[in-house]
Amino acid sequence: MTNTLNRRTLVVGLASAGAIAISACGQAKQSGNSQSRPESPPEVPAAQMTVYRDSSCGCCGAWAEIARQAGYQVSLVDRPDMAAIKTRLGVPAELASCHTATLEGFAIEGHVPLEQVDRLLKDKPNGIRGIAVAGMPRGSPGMEMPDGSKDDFQVMAFDVRGQISVFKA
Repeated sequence: MTNTLNRRTLVVGLASAGAIAISACGQAKQSGNSQSRPESPPEVPAAQMTVYRDSSCGCCGAWAEIARQAGYQVSLVDRPDMAAIKTRLGVPAELASCHTATLEGFAIEGHVPLEQVDRLLKDKPNGIRGIAVAGMPRGSPGMEMPDGSKDDFQVMAFDVRGQISVFKA
C-alpha cells in the first residue's frame, strides 16, 4: 500500500508540474503580442563614494555635490586627521589637496573632474592606486571663480609605491 501511495503521489506531482509548465508557456506566447512593452534595462546602482574633509573647508562640499549630480552616492565625512587619511590611502604628499575620496578601491585626491573619475572606474588601469589634482586650482570642480578665471592643472595618477604619472586616456 505504501508503494502505491508513493507512486500515486509521484504521478500526481508530475502531472501537476506538466500542467504548470504548459500554462506558463501559454502565458509567454500571449505576452509576446505587439502591444507588449520592451523590458527596461536593469538599474545600475550608483557607485558609493566617501569624501573625507576637514570640517572648515567649504570647497570640499562643493566637489561632493558635483559628484552627487554626476550620479555618485556620496557620504561626506568630517575628519580632523586628514594627513593620516592621505597617508593610509597612499596619496603622495606632493599631490595633496583639501579632500580625499575613496571609490571602488581607488583614492581620489582633490578637485578631480568627474569625467576623469568616470574614466578611472571604466578603465580600471592596472597598478593605479588613485588619481589626483594637486592643490586647489581655480576653476577646477568645486573651485569655480565668479569671474570664470582658471588655473592650468593636470590629473595625475599614483601607484602603491607613490610613483606619479600623468593620468592618460
